[in-house]
Amino acid sequence: MADADVKTAPTVSRGPVDRYARYTGLAVGVLAAWLLSPLRDGDGVLYAIPAFGLCAVGGVLLGDALTAPARGAVRVAGLTPRRVRDCVPPRMTLLLLVLAVALVALLVIAGAVAAPDDLGRAGRQLTLTCRGVTEGRGPWPGFYYGAPMLGALAIATVACGWSLRRIATRTGDERSRRDRSLAIVAAWGIVVSTSLLGAASTASGALSGMTCDGAAGTVADAILLPLALVSLVTAPWMLFTVCSPRAAWWHRTNRGARG
Repeated sequence: MADADVKTAPTVSRGPVDRYARYTGLAVGVLAAWLLSPLRDGDGVLYAIPAFGLCAVGGVLLGDALTAPARGAVRVAGLTPRRVRDCVPPRMTLLLLVLAVALVALLVIAGAVAAPDDLGRAGRQLTLTCRGVTEGRGPWPGFYYGAPMLGALAIATVACGWSLRRIATRTGDERSRRDRSLAIVAAWGIVVSTSLLGAASTASGALSGMTCDGAAGTVADAILLPLALVSLVTAPWMLFTVCSPRAAWWHRTNRGARG
């Protein structure tokens, strides 16, 4: 699809529908997280985190699907094809890609070194042996918890990637495309940042209670704590972005100016 200079005709704004869909997704996510958190003696929070992120993504995708693209008379058509990377916010996207890589690396490494717990459930705790003493700590973000997180990340990535391509290639004005792409990226960022926050803080908490981790544990903590802090800042930033669709504000402001 090529770029086009579009003059938007007056249309009925569906901004409220978009906002309500996003808020509904967030509300369902909060409910799902509340229901999952108490499971397995409180360890269910590691399932609740990706569940909330997926519901937030679903709300944004639903809002986009229910909102018709702006239509108007095409005046001049360009020959440059529109690309997804031209619509997404570059700095935010780069930051989230780095966090996503860190999340995958953390879950893979944690899964590789995880051990079964006292009930024989694989990948649920970390076990270390030193000076003839074996100690184990959990919960640990092994594949027992990491597999659902990786699954949620994969589902969110495919869904958001498809939506970004749909937004980039359909008709509409450039501002609306960029604003909707921002919301999609932010929704994906909720999955990434909340999952990384849960995995990094859980792994750091398990390591801090062990005496056999040695220098490797010190290095791991030096990496995990900054990742957790960055995610702690990024998660509410992404949540605020999803809750404040700028395109709807822009349309409302334009209608007020025309009135």
